[in-house]
Amino acid sequence: MDVAELADLLHETADHHGSFEAVTPPHDWWDWYAAYLHARENGSSSDEADAAAGRYMAEVKHVVPSTA
Repeated sequence: MDVAELADLLHETADHHGSFEAVTPPHDWWDWYAAYLHARENGSSSDEADAAAGRYMAEVKHVVPSTA
């Protein structure tokens, strides 16, 4: 992956993280980013990567969206 592709993927990741961050308690953004990027690099669509990152945060980091 070249620098421009990586920059695009990081921008996409930031866009998707924003909706997760808006409904969860404070957390380390890099954990969500790593899970999302890992999924995308392994062929997942952006929606699949979003779900994978959410699962990772819930199952491993115990960060889940607020229910309020």
